[in-house]
Amino acid sequence: MSEHDRDFDVKGVAPAPPIHGQRPDGYRSGFACFVGRPNAGKSTLTNALVGSKVVITSNKPQTTRTVVKGIVHRDDAQLILVDTPGLHRPRTLLGERLNDLVMTTWSEVDVVAVCFPADEKIGPGDTFIVNELAKVRRTTKIAIATKTDKATPEQLASHLLAIAELGRTTGTDWAEIVPVSAVGDSQVDLLADILIGLMPEGPQLYPDGELSDAPEQAIVAELIREAALEGVRDELPHSIAVVVEEMNLREGRPADRPLLDIHANLFVERDSQKGIIIGHKGSRLREVGTAARLQIAAMLGTPVHLDLHVKVAKDWQRDPRQLRKLGF
Repeated sequence: MSEHDRDFDVKGVAPAPPIHGQRPDGYRSGFACFVGRPNAGKSTLTNALVGSKVVITSNKPQTTRTVVKGIVHRDDAQLILVDTPGLHRPRTLLGERLNDLVMTTWSEVDVVAVCFPADEKIGPGDTFIVNELAKVRRTTKIAIATKTDKATPEQLASHLLAIAELGRTTGTDWAEIVPVSAVGDSQVDLLADILIGLMPEGPQLYPDGELSDAPEQAIVAELIREAALEGVRDELPHSIAVVVEEMNLREGRPADRPLLDIHANLFVERDSQKGIIIGHKGSRLREVGTAARLQIAAMLGTPVHLDLHVKVAKDWQRDPRQLRKLGF
């Protein structure tokens, strides 16, 4: 089993890690989770709060699969953000496992923050999520109106009223309702203050400067998958999985000119999808490789040689054996 395979565990997502250090009286630390419909802005908001890219973002729905903790450091607090898939009515075994992951997370974190895109009306999907969340009694719940940069003041005012009404009709007690734009950097710091204020007092859980507890290999796999998601048909993102087979510094290079060799496999479910990813004479795969390589190099601070191969794992989303092999 690879490191990427071991990273995914649907049995639990937020057990306290080893306590790293004691802090002054009043220091707060704890876990928060963003949930919402697919493409509600959860991953973008996580990256904005952390100040670095720790989860992938895409305009394609349902792109988050693995739980990645982003860590926000302050002198008086440490906020650990747990990223989860969007809760949805599952159509495959993969979908069922992702939903199990979400429900487990809700019961283990200190705060669940539900994201409602301000440029879209409250819909059945939002009601479904909040009704499910209402079953989790002990966890503090807040509502976030995301993507406020895409809404007029009038739309935003109406949206905030609709969020409050949804809370009343579902019996959900919102501790706060916060409008935020992660892209426009509007009220992101305020949201961090609110979340930290809802955390319990406790010790520092992670070392200073650590932004995520995900292995580099897992984050690299996600960056490759993000690059592969851009510009493909709507049904294809659900069929893409990436496994990093090897990741090592090339031997014999001068210390001031390192090169990181990465060998990864990109899995799809059908031969026709393989053709889409590779493109005419390999043009699409080259674009994916270039985009991913630049992102990985920027994140790791090291030049990268990326060797990508596309393979078919037939109907892997419905096959328990294949899911295990791909880290789900």
